Amino acid sequence: MASCPHPIPYQGSKRRLAAQLLAHVPKDVDTLWEPCCGSAAMTLAAAREGRARRFVLGDSLAPLCALWQRILDEPAALAAEYQALWSAQRDAPRAWYDQVRDGFNADQDPAKLLFLLARCVKSAVRFNAAGAFNQSPDRRRRGTRPERMRAHLLGASALLAGRAQVRAGDYAAALADAGPRDLVYLDPPWQGTSGARDRRYHRQHERERFVGDLERLLARGVRVMVSYDGRLGDRGYGEPLPVRLGLLRVELCAGRSAQATLLGRDSETVEALYLSRALFGAG
Repeated sequence: MASCPHPIPYQGSKRRLAAQLLAHVPKDVDTLWEPCCGSAAMTLAAAREGRARRFVLGDSLAPLCALWQRILDEPAALAAEYQALWSAQRDAPRAWYDQVRDGFNADQDPAKLLFLLARCVKSAVRFNAAGAFNQSPDRRRRGTRPERMRAHLLGASALLAGRAQVRAGDYAAALADAGPRDLVYLDPPWQGTSGARDRRYHRQHERERFVGDLERLLARGVRVMVSYDGRLGDRGYGEPLPVRLGLLRVELCAGRSAQATLLGRDSETVEALYLSRALFGAG
């Protein structure tokens, strides 16, 4: 698959899995919905390969949605703001990072969020108990260089121009008007790989509610793909979705995890993908 622009450096495996995910996407999708979008890896890959006519991005993290809106509407201006933030690091990168982080927590500026994501450890969004972004900077690097970031921003904007919209807020509310000709891809980040409640995430996973929302989508005839649980080597993580949903569970190899690489282990991450019946044999 041809390379995609990826303006948001976000933790996760979906870029590596894009080709495997697209293998299950039918060729008659009207609108692809990605309501837990993060870096929108699925949306960008599907747009690059012409697998849907329209796209709806969403996330419960409003500043992230504001960032995506600016990528769609003002990529050049956003690139200039990022360049100014990146260049201001100079000889005191940690102090500048802390200053930008404090500024973002005060004003929720999308350009500041983009800079923080490019500079923070594992490109991972983490929050403290008060709801403030508190991830530390990666001391080994200074983030994506401005010229490269500009190319990604302009590329993503051009790829989605005129056929994408952004909806901030609850994933179920964002999907209220999804229909049978559409495809919903759900990748809730709150399930995590530990199975434990982790307050560092912006939103916690409510399994019972999530399963109920899936049941309602399926009852409306909406085609659904869900990335949910999996395993790291022989150790499973996450609780599988209930059999009563009638979803087909397939395993996708995501390669060695970043954590396994850091620890010098050979364990591979395998992610579970659930497909609604209308997708069996699609792609």
